[in-house]
Amino acid sequence: MGLILKSLLIVALVCVGGAVTLKALAQHNNASGTNASVYTDIAGSKCRTIKVERESGASVQSCPGIAGYKLEVEDDDARMSISVVAPNGRKSELSYWNVITHNFSSLGNKAEWRVQKVKGKVVPVALIVRVNASEDPSNPEKQTSYLAVAKVTEQKTCVTDKIAPSAGANQSARRAADSAAGKPCLEDNLPE
Repeated sequence: MGLILKSLLIVALVCVGGAVTLKALAQHNNASGTNASVYTDIAGSKCRTIKVERESGASVQSCPGIAGYKLEVEDDDARMSISVVAPNGRKSELSYWNVITHNFSSLGNKAEWRVQKVKGKVVPVALIVRVNASEDPSNPEKQTSYLAVAKVTEQKTCVTDKIAPSAGANQSARRAADSAAGKPCLEDNLPE
């Protein structure tokens, strides 16, 4: 993508995304080269607490996304997940505590949105979030860092891939995200 076109896309994303912090616009990994990555904060001052349950300590924070989307970061019983809130208000729970890990978990500080430009508008097609799981009861400080890939479509937003740690995990997650729209939801494949 040429420097001028890339600059125009960044300006468009800033206009569409409002208060979104754009740290990078890169990684054109799919075959047609039309997807890009945009990063938003899912921790810190950009997010605001919208719910706290006094008895359990569970909380929900609302964080800005892109193109009118928001992310609700859920923290309950030392396990974390995200719900994606579409511009029309439709909320899709990603349930990382069911599809990525049942163990104690935390999230990375950033969400990576895979986006396309469609008819002049930036459209998110997938979301990648790091989920750090404490899976070794004998060593709770040891964490396994998965990348949770979710498709973002008008019909359904759900987790489609769980990328295990590896040297090429980020690239694998982007490839999975770029083809996520046609994949089934992992939750649909869970045993009852």
